[in-house]
Amino acid sequence: MLRSRRAKRPAPWRAARSMIKGFALMISIVASHAYAQDAGPVPADGVYTMLVGTYTSGRSEGIYVFRFDTKTGAATQVSVAQTVNPSFLVVSGDRRFVYSVNELPGDNGPAAQRGGISAFGFDAARGQLTFLNKVSSDGNDPCYLSISPDGRYLLTANYSVAPDPGGSFAVFPLQADGQVGTSVQTVHHEGGGPVKGRQDNSHVHSTVFSPDGRYLFAQDLGADKLYSYHYAPQNSSGAGPFVATDWGYTQQKAGTGPRHLIFSADGRHAYLTSELAATVSTFDYHDGRLTLVQTLPLSEPGFRGKVGAAAIHMSPDGRFVYASNRGDANEIVIFAVDPANGHLQQIGRQSSLGKSPREFAIDPTGNWLIVGNQLSDTVYVFKRDPQTGLLDPNPRQHFELGSPVDFKLVSPS
Repeated sequence: MLRSRRAKRPAPWRAARSMIKGFALMISIVASHAYAQDAGPVPADGVYTMLVGTYTSGRSEGIYVFRFDTKTGAATQVSVAQTVNPSFLVVSGDRRFVYSVNELPGDNGPAAQRGGISAFGFDAARGQLTFLNKVSSDGNDPCYLSISPDGRYLLTANYSVAPDPGGSFAVFPLQADGQVGTSVQTVHHEGGGPVKGRQDNSHVHSTVFSPDGRYLFAQDLGADKLYSYHYAPQNSSGAGPFVATDWGYTQQKAGTGPRHLIFSADGRHAYLTSELAATVSTFDYHDGRLTLVQTLPLSEPGFRGKVGAAAIHMSPDGRFVYASNRGDANEIVIFAVDPANGHLQQIGRQSSLGKSPREFAIDPTGNWLIVGNQLSDTVYVFKRDPQTGLLDPNPRQHFELGSPVDFKLVSPS
């Protein structure tokens, strides 16, 4: 998973090969920036600013800001910005602004209540957020955010839309002062799947750009589809910057519930968590098309409890993939990436030491994995071995926080 000796090549060929490798590395770096949040320059003291999104129905007040020391794994709270259910966050490319969903109506709100998108000015050095504005998400239960590679648009995945059933994604222009404009395009999906109560209609759970920025993929948990769209910001039809591809979508196995998608650093592969089946799938990727090549279970053989795949992230060096599994499993599952073909091999698992690890983050140094247990109000910081990819089962740090969900780390400089 994880060749014969050849005659020595002449010096000019070796030089050309070196240049080709250098170009490939440059392409890899560009691709990695396209699929991952760029944390910015490395701080001299190793201390990053960490943003934590939460649910506010219990003990939490909104978005929490911490100092995270990558030398010790210690997190120290600096401030909190009050806002409702900021369960997912995204930081602008210049790190001057932060955007959060306001995931409403939630489990207890009126079905007709729309969710929101909030914009904040961000002073990473001081660890302060300043509210700028808020707009309707044009749907219910917004649960994911992404920014177009050119920085022109913010997108949200609306898990549901009421009173009309079916999920959607909405597109918002970003203004020079960081504020969010009202939606310029909302794309609704239709259909459902066989799992009653979870797939009665469409549920868009994430919106992810391809590494080259030319395509958008909308993962629909309810319809078991990965919808694909061309990103056409110069589109003259007036219909909006996203246009459906000719093939429309990549169908997934019925009842699996696709949730989150990431791309490999070289842009040749993609990895998907399917929530209802608790699996991770590997795809080959080329020019807007995904080809399924592998699907692996997150659960151990013989496991009979509840499951629920959630987040998926890659290590900074691209050698390992991590996925969270909730339900009764409550763990982080670790996979090694085969550099030859992108296939995954499960190499370990680590209890999250709490209930419902919905999201987690690997810090920019690759030395720490930070996971929030949404239903037990705890955050654990696990030491990570960059060589083996495994996590130390005895966390170096942990702290209490009401319903922690999302984590973003940003350089303060």
